[in-house]
Amino acid sequence: MGTGCYGAGVKLVVQVKLLPDAATEAALRETLKLCNQAAGHASRRAFATGVKDRTALQRLVYGELKAMGLSAQPAIHCIRKAAGAYATLAQNLKAGNYGPVGSWRRTQVENTPVRFRKDAAQPFDDRSLSWRIDARTVSIWTVRGRRKGIGFACSPEQAKMLAAHRRGESDLVWRGGCFYLYATCDVPQAPEYVPDGFCGVDLGIVNIATTSGGTVHSGRRINQVRHRNRRLRARLQGKGTKSAKRLLRKLSGREARFVADTNHRISKQVVTEAQRTAQGIALEDLGGIRARVRLRKPQRVALHSWSFAQLGAFIAYKAMRAGVPVVFVDPRHTSQGCSACGHIHKQNRPAQATFACTSCGFAEHADVNAARNIAARGAAGWAVSHAADDAA
Repeated sequence: MGTGCYGAGVKLVVQVKLLPDAATEAALRETLKLCNQAAGHASRRAFATGVKDRTALQRLVYGELKAMGLSAQPAIHCIRKAAGAYATLAQNLKAGNYGPVGSWRRTQVENTPVRFRKDAAQPFDDRSLSWRIDARTVSIWTVRGRRKGIGFACSPEQAKMLAAHRRGESDLVWRGGCFYLYATCDVPQAPEYVPDGFCGVDLGIVNIATTSGGTVHSGRRINQVRHRNRRLRARLQGKGTKSAKRLLRKLSGREARFVADTNHRISKQVVTEAQRTAQGIALEDLGGIRARVRLRKPQRVALHSWSFAQLGAFIAYKAMRAGVPVVFVDPRHTSQGCSACGHIHKQNRPAQATFACTSCGFAEHADVNAARNIAARGAAGWAVSHAADDAA
């Protein structure tokens, strides 16, 4: 394993649950409501005047937000939130994410000011929010004055990360009837070692992840949970009552946590195995997969309900923290190419789980074969990129 200086930091978000009393919870809810009203006011003024640059918008509406009852720093953050929303909107419009010019959806977006939910997340900097990590308390500005000694719950590992690496702003979030703080931590990147080969990872639906070493993370239980939740959602949506909508929100949060937990566990196992064998990790570049692939309806439902991007991101950041090299490769024909002889043909896949090369006769589990192709492309890409670096 190589040595060297620490590189750029890895941005991680630590989530802690606040434990306010009733009066403090009411103050926090009023604060979120006012901050989002202020951000909405800044958004409408930006839309009406065309002033969407952060500095110019601050000159335009800062006094107005102060008059609404905000102190200096929260007012500035509300303005930044509005300006940032318009910058993101401009990028999405440029990328065509709201359809072509003249389409109904794009026209609606272009002709409507950006809106903020009354309980949307609000950022706080160190002047408005201070941490006492050893005591597990925070102090935060609210519309009812500074609230001190608000307890929070976190694991020892989270506390250690907060104490060592917390940087910049923290977001106050209301979710599922509870308040949370999302704190950004800038964790140093471990020195990257020179890999002894690559572990390819094939992401799929039947099997969520398969490695070139033959480890298969089955999606059977995951698909069962997904299908059960989908049937439950359909029944609740059919009722349309307030209690049904409340249950739908709970179900959505539960499924999101299930997905994240599953992806965390899989990514940890992949990175640990790569680190143990001193290998790098090769992943498919799956950008645009939802628009690119053609699948039957049941497969489309599964494809759109699982977060492949999240799993890839978890693997990448865990690898970065551990110093494991990661490369992204072209995914084309990885499932149809033979990892033994390189022959590519649709008939190499006689069944979903089976690979049998029509040229050399090599047979293997289809996902393992695809993972080996990904590993080979990762090794080739690494060699090319680092040969160019050495030459430079």
